[in-house]
Amino acid sequence: MRSIFFIYIGDLKRIVTNWAAIIVVLALMILPSLYAWFNIEASWDPYGNTKGLKIAVVNEDTGATVRGKSVNVGDEVVKSLRKNKALGWTFVTEKAAKKGVKYGDYYASIHIPKNFSTRIASILEDEPKKPEIVYTVNEKVNAIAPKITSKGASSVVEEISKNFIKTANGAIFQVFNELGITLAQDLPTIKDVEARIFELDKRFPEIRQVVNEALTTTQKADKLVGKAESALPTIDKLAKDGQELSGGLVNFLNKSDETLDAIAPNIKQDLVVLQQTANAVQNVTTGLLDENPDLEGAKARANQAIERITISTGVIDRLLSLFEKLNSLASSSPLSSTIERLNGVQTRLNEQKALIEKLKTAVENGQKPAESLINQLNDSSKRINDELSSIVDRYDSEIVPAVNDAVTKAKNTATTANGLLTEANKSMPEVKGVLSKAAEGVNLGEEELSKLQKDLPGMEQKVHNIAKRIRSFQQQADIQQIIDLLRNDVKQESDFFANPVLLKEYKLYPIPNYGSAMSPFFSTLSLWVGGLLLVSLLRTDVEDSENVLKSHHEYFGRLFTFVTIALCQSLIVTLGDLFILHTHVVDKGWFVLFGLFNSLVFMTIIYTLVSIFGNAGKALSIVLLVLQLSGAGGTFPIQVAPQFFQNIHPFLPFTYSISMMREAVGGILWGIAKRDILILLCVLVGAILFGVFLKKPLSKSSKRLTEKAKESKLIH
Repeated sequence: MRSIFFIYIGDLKRIVTNWAAIIVVLALMILPSLYAWFNIEASWDPYGNTKGLKIAVVNEDTGATVRGKSVNVGDEVVKSLRKNKALGWTFVTEKAAKKGVKYGDYYASIHIPKNFSTRIASILEDEPKKPEIVYTVNEKVNAIAPKITSKGASSVVEEISKNFIKTANGAIFQVFNELGITLAQDLPTIKDVEARIFELDKRFPEIRQVVNEALTTTQKADKLVGKAESALPTIDKLAKDGQELSGGLVNFLNKSDETLDAIAPNIKQDLVVLQQTANAVQNVTTGLLDENPDLEGAKARANQAIERITISTGVIDRLLSLFEKLNSLASSSPLSSTIERLNGVQTRLNEQKALIEKLKTAVENGQKPAESLINQLNDSSKRINDELSSIVDRYDSEIVPAVNDAVTKAKNTATTANGLLTEANKSMPEVKGVLSKAAEGVNLGEEELSKLQKDLPGMEQKVHNIAKRIRSFQQQADIQQIIDLLRNDVKQESDFFANPVLLKEYKLYPIPNYGSAMSPFFSTLSLWVGGLLLVSLLRTDVEDSENVLKSHHEYFGRLFTFVTIALCQSLIVTLGDLFILHTHVVDKGWFVLFGLFNSLVFMTIIYTLVSIFGNAGKALSIVLLVLQLSGAGGTFPIQVAPQFFQNIHPFLPFTYSISMMREAVGGILWGIAKRDILILLCVLVGAILFGVFLKKPLSKSSKRLTEKAKESKLIH
């Protein structure tokens, strides 16, 4: 140990007594921090300054006319973009846009063609055509800019689609609402038509008797026939009104098929969202049975689960309302089983919410929740998930046919009513003719009355059949239920189908800016670069003119010198991150200590390679640096890297150094931090053992290689 400290103390004395050496060593301490600080500052908030990315916008939309109203969607898009400061929207001609994108004046262009509004309006036609927005990007100018501009173009299309769906659904539900109001207003008239037909059916025996009596008493027949003729105009008008109303109802129900085709995927999506909620609740208990559970993570997951349960109960309420109305229209109530299951799911969700509140209270008090409570919550989640899986599995085979059956039933009954009233309307002229003949019969005498007597049974049978079919319709369906289904809130229904699912986002370890998020990577990288600078400018060998030093004396004596300077580099880098750049770090003290530990490990690795292999060791250190830049997951997630880098990822020191620094920045989970520290300690011990046992046998051959290279007078 005396020889080791002799080398170390001697190095320090030579540094402090030589002003040139002091300048060089101070520069070596500061240079790595500049590397880290400049990179962190340059990437501080790149996505917050995207307004400088110019995107050309060309609007050639000529507009369209929809139901007598002029619309121009292109102008609305331009008006919206002028208020949007996320990107540098620039409004130019088509020629200027093409030239600007080609020569790099604009990163991309968005072209709204002349027929944009016309194609959107084609939704009202038999063969609608989808509108197009032409997006052109110059990917040669920059690697990242096209990704940002593409997101901007996608957001424009998404906003247009969202507004269109909301507006279109609003129009459809407005028509439904108006039809429901009209039917409700004319319901007394429809009921009156039914009553008059029933009355006519009831009075036909009396009419027949009148005709029979007319054969003997023409005066009495004349009075009764006159009474019947005076009632015919009212009956005729009511029959025509009822035919028009029932025809409108048939047309509406035919159109409802299209609406149900659009609603069906949203219903299934709602059921999938409920399944996801059940899975999210199961995640609440993750890790809580461990010896040292993550209580803060459990609290965040509990809050998220409560929010999702609240949203899911609202979704179930809407589904139950829709299913109950459709179920009432069908004869066999095919949706009763599904309604009962959804009610059961809603009850269990409320029970789960109470259980999670208890779990959350225990976590907030710093207590590990009871195992029985966790098991009860998991068991409830599994039952809900099984129930929802059963509903989703039967969706296409049972629920969709049941919904279609309900609408088909309503359509058939409406068609039947329309047919009855149409037939009644057609029969009115015949009835009118019969009564006219009755009047003539009074005058024409017994001959004509006899002829009328023969025609009456046929007319009576027609009216009786119409009355019978109306009674059958009333037994199968209630028109009031159809009216209730149509008269839903237009705005609420439209908004529901435009936004069927709401996204709630929670950040477990929030970091306010991109620069702070990248500080673990750039700080770690700068420490390795600092080590390379040290071995490039300082000697790793020790002059031993008396040959009294052993190889391990040289190794440890000079290692202490390099590590001392490297630790100073780390202090400057980490303290500068905190107090000069003001990067976001939750655990500042540990951030500095982790940086010192990284410097110790990195410097030992680099020094060992150069001490043993000389210039070849420097090359190996640079190769290791290059591999770690791509294989440590410092910038992009390692999962998106090629398979080679994914394979070497677990064996690179940067993997654990960056992870350890990230823990300090976002908030330490000691399970992860201890793993990283343990692995880096193993790397440190391995590097030291490698240097102690292999320096002497390997340094001789590497020394000969170095001396041979110097003979070229190109390599020192």
